[in-house]
Amino acid sequence: MTLELLRLEAQLTLDDLLKDQLIPFELTAQKIESDDSGEYVVRFYDSRLFSITVAWEEGQSFRDIFRAAVMERVKGMRGPLTEPVTIEDRQN
Repeated sequence: MTLELLRLEAQLTLDDLLKDQLIPFELTAQKIESDDSGEYVVRFYDSRLFSITVAWEEGQSFRDIFRAAVMERVKGMRGPLTEPVTIEDRQN
């Protein structure tokens, strides 16, 4: 699967999570990077969640692995998640 197809899969997954109210804010999969070791970094460029790294190999469901990674990461987040976090917010 190409990186662009993986990015589209990631975005579809994010859209489903938001629609099902499983994540508290909208995310956009802006870019996917890979170092050819089976690790993929999905970049959101959002102040609440900049990126997520997932391990994935052909034959596995990228959507399932990515979904689990997003859910795990969001579960541990605190604070006002519906508004972007500013640098000043992080200092307080």
